[in-house]
Amino acid sequence: MIGLGSLGLGGDPDRPTCSSAACRAAASWRVNWRNPRIHTADRVKVWLACDEHRSSLSDYLATRGFPVLVSALDEPVDAVPDAATSAGAGS
Repeated sequence: MIGLGSLGLGGDPDRPTCSSAACRAAASWRVNWRNPRIHTADRVKVWLACDEHRSSLSDYLATRGFPVLVSALDEPVDAVPDAATSAGAGS
């Protein structure tokens, strides 16, 4: 499981920001994903998203064939199975 403090995003750990390029809005969502060609389901990568970029970030990954689960910022995900979709949890 990955805590927000270990996401390596820099900045203020008490105010996580959206991972979308040039966006500095407060994050409300976790876009949990993995590359199935090189990682097992329990290897979860996380991008943070504001309300505006939640869909575009998850769609970007899903169109590249990466399993994606979206969850609330305070709901970490332990695994992203192959059957995951961009709708994910918390939609």
